[in-house]
Amino acid sequence: MKLSIGVMGSAGASSGDEDWAKLVRLGGTIAERDCTLITGACPGLPYAAVQGARAAGGLVVGISPALSLVEHVQKYRSPTEGFDVLIYTGSGLMGREIDNIRSSDIVVIAGGRSGTLGEFAMAYDEGRLIGVLTGTGGVADAVEALVRLCDKPTGAVVLYDDDPANLVDRLIEYYRTEHYKHPNCFCGPARPVSAPSG
Repeated sequence: MKLSIGVMGSAGASSGDEDWAKLVRLGGTIAERDCTLITGACPGLPYAAVQGARAAGGLVVGISPALSLVEHVQKYRSPTEGFDVLIYTGSGLMGREIDNIRSSDIVVIAGGRSGTLGEFAMAYDEGRLIGVLTGTGGVADAVEALVRLCDKPTGAVVLYDDDPANLVDRLIEYYRTEHYKHPNCFCGPARPVSAPSG
């Protein structure tokens, strides 16, 4: 099964051309590494990643806060183009964050404000593998200080990089060699999965 990489970041804040280009490259790299991209189906930096993944032929899943396509577009003013699948949670902006995090094997933080802070807090508390695309401002550039302030051993591992391709490669390598052993990834000892007989 493909790894899923969730990209969480600024949906409403204005971002510069450099940050936008970084996120396009991030999404493209996720697709090129044959991983599924997950976002909150929002505009802003995560949508730049959607565009990069789509251009590279990747699979893109959006976790919408809405109950329906109409609500997604009209109430939340969110994009639809570029997504292969939109999952309508009906949970609102804050509620869908849990689905974002729990649907992602790896979480990447870029830029971000209060919503991204909530996603980071959930990912950290649940012991996820987290990548931080540094130099994108907002929450992403505060994560290192937040980890020190939390001072809580959750099993979370945080990797930092200002280069999108390097960050994705490091995250995938760490996940495949170390993080898959984390207890949140499976219940009990790891056992091979086989197809049912008959």
